[in-house]
Amino acid sequence: MDNSKRTVVVTGFGPFGEHTVNASWVAVQELKKLGLGSEVDLHVSEVPVEYQTVQSLVPSLWKQYRPLLVVHVGVSGMATTVTLEKCGRNHGYKGLDNSSFCPDSQCCIVGGPDCIDSVIDMESVCKRVTASGLGVAVSVSKDAGRYLCDFTYYTSLYLSHGRSAFVHVPPLGKPYSGEDLGRALQAIVREMLELLDQAEEKIHCQQHFH
Repeated sequence: MDNSKRTVVVTGFGPFGEHTVNASWVAVQELKKLGLGSEVDLHVSEVPVEYQTVQSLVPSLWKQYRPLLVVHVGVSGMATTVTLEKCGRNHGYKGLDNSSFCPDSQCCIVGGPDCIDSVIDMESVCKRVTASGLGVAVSVSKDAGRYLCDFTYYTSLYLSHGRSAFVHVPPLGKPYSGEDLGRALQAIVREMLELLDQAEEKIHCQQHFH
């Protein structure tokens, strides 16, 4: 693997309930077509809407690719904007998944903190993407919904010490097409990488001066 390239993994979810075509996976496939430029090695993965699969798949993605960043994308029937989630929560998982299962503990990681924030400043990503005149509305949220989206996000945040992100997209056509959502994801992930680079530079500067 080319070490000068930065690796990014982006996931979308498979079908569930009324979402026979999951807008998140459509959007991620559109992002894959667009790419993130020649300096980023982009891998995409479809995640089944099952707690137990998430518990094994998310760690394996981190282990296999050793990415700089993992961005999970999910659909929200209530969303009308592309929504950046600031944090994942550990408790309150009562909704049954596609296998009619939910964790007995109703939590992601027994003994883990109640809430983990992403190291990425979502307000800043939101402002920067909005200012770029993309034509897709972007907002920020503090509640990823206590279902597989939130469960996946928390699991990834826990494993990566916060170096993960979650983006909720509206269902297709309400109002955006898959192509629109793909473009939005491309802009969002690029801004996230930019912020991570800036944070890295700050750390290097501080080490240099001490």
